[in-house]
Amino acid sequence: MTDHRIALLSSGHQDFVTGMVDLAVRGLPPAYEDGEFVFTRRARREPGGTWTAVPEGRSIRYAAIVALGVAALDEHRQRAALAGDDVHDLVGTLVKRLPEVSGVGDAALICWAAAETGHADLGRALDRLDELDTAPHLHTVEAAWALAALVAARVGDARLERARARLLGGLTGNRLYPHALGEGSLVPRYRAHVGCFADQVYPLQALARLHAATGDDAALNAAEQVARGICAAQGPDGEWWWHYDARTGSVVEGFPVYSVHQLSMGPMALLDLADAGGTAYVAEIEKGLGWMMARPGFVRDDLALTWRKEARNDPRKLVRGLRAAATGVHRGLRLGVLDRLYPPVAVDRECRPYELGWLLYAWLTRSGQTS
Repeated sequence: MTDHRIALLSSGHQDFVTGMVDLAVRGLPPAYEDGEFVFTRRARREPGGTWTAVPEGRSIRYAAIVALGVAALDEHRQRAALAGDDVHDLVGTLVKRLPEVSGVGDAALICWAAAETGHADLGRALDRLDELDTAPHLHTVEAAWALAALVAARVGDARLERARARLLGGLTGNRLYPHALGEGSLVPRYRAHVGCFADQVYPLQALARLHAATGDDAALNAAEQVARGICAAQGPDGEWWWHYDARTGSVVEGFPVYSVHQLSMGPMALLDLADAGGTAYVAEIEKGLGWMMARPGFVRDDLALTWRKEARNDPRKLVRGLRAAATGVHRGLRLGVLDRLYPPVAVDRECRPYELGWLLYAWLTRSGQTS
């Protein structure tokens, strides 16, 4: 039976997404080592021109995201994705590592995964999140994950209200979200008005889930505002662009375009909005998928991964810095000459486990409940 989210798509898009879900299940075991997930699988070209993908590093954050995605699979496919383990093994490992976790975002993701898998130590995860979430300012992504975790854990006290107010407050005077919320400075002043795509989709998702859980109309209205903004700014070929002016909703810098945005994060947030009773942006989701479908070389079935992004040949990230500064001085000033000087011709040949985790979560869940 086709999963309800995949069933929303036209037949060609259904086939593509079903194939990507299968690829994710096959692509996770090579990134899973000793009960942990690596930071990335980085491409290496061998003599003769063939590609391999070499695992590098470790990441608690990526493991927690994978846990969310894998929880949506049946037990047989969970064990296939986790090299014989199941999601309870993975979440158990993450909970044991909570004392060494120092970031709000990582703690929130572990808490969220513990909540959705019914882990017995959910209370311990919530306590660790409380211990860490004390600063007057926070990155927007982490604030969104904190709210999503509390919603998943069905926390209905002052902690939820604080997380809700913080996220809703980020839109005060803005059309989209900036990169950081609250008092204090977490980003340079010249780019304080800029928010990336992740800064939009995770709050959209958390607020939609809050409405689904509690009927919070203010949360739904804010989620709808963000969804309208990113969909209005979507590129002509379905690109989910990277940097936005939070004040106006205009695109500051489009590149890189990330596979995970096209396949997973954009659909995930918009489908959560639809599941919550909001607008269903199916056409925009399909358009975003179309960007990937038009680039078959980005999907490496032989390696069970996708290449990470299409980017400018700009290793010092000069374009995004100049455009952030320019729009800070004058709204809408984008320095068009930079498009000619730094065309988007580079492909980042690596794949991080969270990209496959969110792919599973995007297409196999309903408003935080596994299908």
